[in-house]
Amino acid sequence: MESSVNFLGYSLAVNPFPLSITKGQKIIINTINQYSFCIAEKDVVFKEALRTSDILLPDGIGIVKACSYITGKPLKKIAGAEIHEDLLKTLNVEGGKCFYLGSSDKTLNGIKSRIEKDYPFVRAAFYSPPYKEIFDEKDIIAMIEQIDDFKPDVLFIGLTAPKQEKLSYLFKDKFDANIICSIGAVFDFYAKTITRPSQFWIDLHLEWLVRLVKEPKRMWKRYLYFGFLFIYKMLNQKKTIDQAPEEFAKHKLQ
Repeated sequence: MESSVNFLGYSLAVNPFPLSITKGQKIIINTINQYSFCIAEKDVVFKEALRTSDILLPDGIGIVKACSYITGKPLKKIAGAEIHEDLLKTLNVEGGKCFYLGSSDKTLNGIKSRIEKDYPFVRAAFYSPPYKEIFDEKDIIAMIEQIDDFKPDVLFIGLTAPKQEKLSYLFKDKFDANIICSIGAVFDFYAKTITRPSQFWIDLHLEWLVRLVKEPKRMWKRYLYFGFLFIYKMLNQKKTIDQAPEEFAKHKLQ
């Protein structure tokens, strides 16, 4: 079985579980969905951050269906919550350390309480950076110092896309961690400050719809505007491929 599928220049993970944590090795994990795909088309740094990921999870039914439509290869959605749980289980067995960078103090306190209960052998540290659109040099230095003082095996970043992926990409060599994993909303889901849709809706591939109904003001653009934009892009891409299949195969979707 292939470890990844090449989808329009993005190497999408097929089954990265279980993940091992190796000292001295640095692994960058990101997720991609229809929203981040569209944003990356106009953000060069974000696009490069996603494309150079060591593991890129197809975290969205739109990406999964589009990959099958474009490449003819089936793909399974892998949510950020799954990779988070997998890494915590590994850390718990090994007595490892993780660091949570991002979100609010309320959310981080919720995560702390759950980890103490669910994974008692995991040592965790937390830092909530200032809420701002662009971090300045002082902010970056503070983050690096907090992380490097703790020296985690795994660094979880929850700053929303594309901020978290760009931060990881630009400063990965400064962050003293073996695995850097950007998982956004998982912080709130795990802390239960935001309730993730039930497994029933997840199995129906309608998790996005529940989130849209619950938070229409915040989610409408992500799921509706960018949803239709993504479909439009995929239809055009498929048309281009069908018209020049040999050229498409030659460049391997790059």
